[in-house]
Amino acid sequence: MELKEQFEAAVVNSKSLPEKPSNDVLLQLYSRYKQSTEGDVNVEAPTNPFDFVAKAKYTAWDELKGKPKETAMQEYVGLVTKLKG
Repeated sequence: MELKEQFEAAVVNSKSLPEKPSNDVLLQLYSRYKQSTEGDVNVEAPTNPFDFVAKAKYTAWDELKGKPKETAMQEYVGLVTKLKG
């Protein structure tokens, strides 16, 4: 199966995991998904200092700046596979 197909299957599988991942793992999934589908962060950083979720998501994605989309896809697939058990 081609990487893009594996990634798309992992996206579907991520919605039916046996248990909800920790917030840290959810941020890993989010950031790798965004890096895979959009590349480097392309939005402004959140300006509301009390929007901790938006800030955490932005930071997690920003930390992947420069990572190739294919690498992010592989990491996403690996993470979902691990979580599926």
